[in-house]
Amino acid sequence: MDSGATLNDLKVQVTNRQVLSIALPITFAILIPQLNMLINSIFLGRVSEAALGNAGITGVFYLIFAVAGNGLNNAMQSVFSKNAGSGNPENFKTILSQGIRISLQFSAGCILFTWLIAPFIMRAVSDSVSYDTEMNFLRIRIFGLPFLYLFQMGNAFLVASLNSRYLMIGFICEAAVNVIFDWLLIFGHAGFHAMGFNGAAVASLIAEFTGLAVVLAVLILSGLKQKYSLLKTFRFNGEINRQILNVSLPLITQYIISVTTWLVFFLLLEGRGPAAKAISNVMRNVFGLVGVFLWAFAATTTTMVSNLIGQKKEQDVLRAINLIMLWSIGFCTVMVTLLNIFPGSFFRLFGRDEAFVQQGIAVIRTVSAGIMLMSIANVWLNGVTGTGKTRINLGIEIVAISLYLGYTYYFMKLHYVSLAMAWSNEIIYWITIFALSYGFLKSGKWKVVNK
Repeated sequence: MDSGATLNDLKVQVTNRQVLSIALPITFAILIPQLNMLINSIFLGRVSEAALGNAGITGVFYLIFAVAGNGLNNAMQSVFSKNAGSGNPENFKTILSQGIRISLQFSAGCILFTWLIAPFIMRAVSDSVSYDTEMNFLRIRIFGLPFLYLFQMGNAFLVASLNSRYLMIGFICEAAVNVIFDWLLIFGHAGFHAMGFNGAAVASLIAEFTGLAVVLAVLILSGLKQKYSLLKTFRFNGEINRQILNVSLPLITQYIISVTTWLVFFLLLEGRGPAAKAISNVMRNVFGLVGVFLWAFAATTTTMVSNLIGQKKEQDVLRAINLIMLWSIGFCTVMVTLLNIFPGSFFRLFGRDEAFVQQGIAVIRTVSAGIMLMSIANVWLNGVTGTGKTRINLGIEIVAISLYLGYTYYFMKLHYVSLAMAWSNEIIYWITIFALSYGFLKSGKWKVVNK
């Protein structure tokens, strides 16, 4: 493998080619695990409607910890990119080693939380019929977290060092392993014991270990490990450690709050029957599938904004964000259009009856509007991330979530109209995110400490 850009060739330009060269590999890399999650839900939908519904709650619970790691990953990407833009790639080895230390400590805390504290929380809020099933799944699933976090650390380095084309290798291998073991362990094929719902947890754990092993192999075989002297020492570095934590802690808090609201949403659905839970789990997969482009362009925004600031080119930041936003809207429009032309075909993948399909189509129309708004708002929010002002990110999230929760509670508990109306909370959320992110970036206040 060719190790890619030279040590002094890591400064980005605001061009369509630059945007796509970063975003497209990330898109395909994210698409693979989202397709994998979709296939996971398809398998579980063929086990039972209850299994499909339970996958929604357990999936969101695990997602809370996964996106916390994503907050750390985005912070790492920001710190990496600023060093790349300012011509200091020799710091990469220290940044990566400190990120690994932090991620392992954090994942250990998440595992202890799931085993010792989560049972009390889940017992208090979960459906008593589903409690044992959901907790047994989570006790297995959570052990994949250290592998996931370390995998994310490697990916943050690849994106910031402009080697995002290598991302697909790890994701493809991880997804292939997950699909194979889903098939073997959920249904008990090829002599394996049929584990049902828990089979999906074991398959995902094996897959996340595989992803880590592959990204490590990529770093070695591409020559990047040797080129940047990576993974040679994990000695504590207080200055770099503080840089990462200062950027990452507000992001981690922001992401945990954001996804926790989805958990609240699913818990509020407990009284609406298994069909509502199952349809909402499918909607979660819709956000995951269509969102691959949105998250890829959002990650591109973080990288390019941080890199431009490192180059002292603050005047180009808003131009870069607008360019990335147009690409995000374009890709999202194509995906949402296809989804709305063939909604019935999509829902029938999950092996449910026609009544399920008809209920789901009404919801998907509402969700599509939320996704289009997300294609705009997410780019601007990650523009804030790229400036390093992650406390502003947290403030924006708190305001948006407060409105989201108030709206959700009203239309789920006080005045329930329909599941589609309940899902319109996404529209409120993303309008708020965009308005606040846009206002902050246009104000220019983020420039002060970077000059």
